[in-house]
Amino acid sequence: MLINIGYGNVINSDKIVAIINSDSAPAKRISQAAKDAGNAIDATQGRKTKAVIVTDSHVVLSALLPETIASRFDDIQD
Repeated sequence: MLINIGYGNVINSDKIVAIINSDSAPAKRISQAAKDAGNAIDATQGRKTKAVIVTDSHVVLSALLPETIASRFDDIQD
């Protein structure tokens, strides 16, 4: 199943490991490490990053709040 992560971008829900707030220091380290390794996908469309979605192979940056993405994830699980 695909989840809308904002601005027309979708992600495969089966690959999601974690959805974290981008304001914490560990989230910033994860994002920077993924960018350095070339494993970051920026789906913010130029907006401020509010959520970091960790998948089994990539890190996806989203401009939506983690709560919004988690709610959409829960909706497809029901």
